[in-house]
Amino acid sequence: MNDQIIKQLLKAWNAQNKAINTFFSKYEDDFYSNEIAPQRNRAVYILGHLVAVNDSLLPLLGLGENLFPELQPLFIRTPDRTVAEIPSIAVLKEKWAQLNQTLDAHFAKMTAEEWLEKHTAVSDADFALDPLRNKLNVLISRTNHTSYHAGQLALMR
Repeated sequence: MNDQIIKQLLKAWNAQNKAINTFFSKYEDDFYSNEIAPQRNRAVYILGHLVAVNDSLLPLLGLGENLFPELQPLFIRTPDRTVAEIPSIAVLKEKWAQLNQTLDAHFAKMTAEEWLEKHTAVSDADFALDPLRNKLNVLISRTNHTSYHAGQLALMR
């Protein structure tokens, strides 16, 4: 039963990533420098943000180091348009693809039991009090996060 639940959640994760892939392959690269709405983030910034946030899954789930630690200060610690230069949309698309391939390879090897283990940001004591602070819960949270930003991107015309 746990295996089926894990497969369903991974299917949801992949569906959200596919929605992002579809959006960022729909238009010419210049389009993605536009704002989602007036005074809001640009699409290129959102892609960079998603790469940076999802990259942090590697250490959080105990799967390795971040692939792109240089993106953390650009897309997590600072708002859009506060850094003089960010990577191009083409570079961010490549990083997004590489990150998803890496995560997919790790996720394919994980057992249901591993998904139910604690993640690295929770202590043993806190996990004993709340075993729902597990790796699977992180995946669900990140799937919802990606879905939120996919919804924002859908507003662009």
